[in-house]
Amino acid sequence: MSDKTETEKLTILFLVTDDWFFLMHRKALALAAQKAGLRVLVATAPGPEVKEIEALGFTHIPLKMRRASRNPLRELVSLVDLVRLYRYFRPDIVHQVSIKPIIYGSLAARMTGIPAVVNAVTGLGFVFIAGGRMKKFMRRIIESAYRFIGKRTQVRFLFENPDDRRHFLQERIINPEQAVLILGSGVDIERFQPQNAKGENSLPVVLLAARLLWHKGIREFVEAAHFLHEKGVKAEFWLAGMPDQSNPAAVPVSRLLYWHRQGHIRWLGFQKDMPALYQKVALACLPTRYREGIPVTLLEAAACGKPLVATDMPGCREIVKPGENGFLVPPGDVEALAQALYRLIVNRDLRDSFGRNGRLMVERGFSDKKVIADTFTVYSELLGELWPIREKS
Repeated sequence: MSDKTETEKLTILFLVTDDWFFLMHRKALALAAQKAGLRVLVATAPGPEVKEIEALGFTHIPLKMRRASRNPLRELVSLVDLVRLYRYFRPDIVHQVSIKPIIYGSLAARMTGIPAVVNAVTGLGFVFIAGGRMKKFMRRIIESAYRFIGKRTQVRFLFENPDDRRHFLQERIINPEQAVLILGSGVDIERFQPQNAKGENSLPVVLLAARLLWHKGIREFVEAAHFLHEKGVKAEFWLAGMPDQSNPAAVPVSRLLYWHRQGHIRWLGFQKDMPALYQKVALACLPTRYREGIPVTLLEAAACGKPLVATDMPGCREIVKPGENGFLVPPGDVEALAQALYRLIVNRDLRDSFGRNGRLMVERGFSDKKVIADTFTVYSELLGELWPIREKS
């Protein structure tokens, strides 16, 4: 039985490096936890979206941790800061998202006796892309850290795709009972849904919406657009998003403006109203070379009834089924990408068919309600009698 008084609430703390990332990927889950009666704390670096987080009724905690920092002294300060805030707030459960929050947060949770830890692995990320000795060294360091923090029994790792889960188990980083597969962070299928085609442009529009990083396939997208225009294909190619300046792989703004002036692509910048944007396009594309979790932009586009073209990479494979709702192409292959885009640009019936199939796929397996229910099952397993929601018999 719980030793809490009736006036106390079960407390969950979400640890995420950036405020915008929390809102994009964990807002629905946090709102569901709040509705279930939990006190919700959100720890992120200070940013422009903090006011929105607080407006939702969550308590925001500013972090000293920064995603892009590599300074050893700053990293030590970040860890000490986490230990201090975990000791002060004493959450019953922490939900930590991505590499640095997982590693630092788990160490802080161990040092302060936090009883339940959930670690969300949102793709294996930049250092797991094939590279030289330094990347291999960093991978070994990160895997060793994961292995150490996985030694506690009251820790669960949530994986967004089976490839990442398989890697952790094959490398014996964690035990099978700690590895939970929950496909993506979910999508609000009421907000993202098909509308009639009146919103579409007269020319088919291909949309790539993402953080504008080289390994998201931005160059390949631009080159495919140039190739197709040179062949006389009538279509527009839009880039939505901004460069992540804290990431070494960010595409320079000067390069984006240069491409925009050339006329083969149109750079839209940051877009707040994504459902409205999807209604203007014919298909969505993500030619990533990155080990994704499950790309939220592909989920949203599929929910809006748009066919998909992506690379055959972890995460993309889960939402793009070739010949059913889109096409997969080899990463880095501009010609294959252009051919797949061409097949959908010139065939409206195929786009419509793929779009319907994609919508059904999202409804059946990727809605935020399903993701929330599956995550609550993990919370219940870790918290036992403390968990306020009980299954009806």
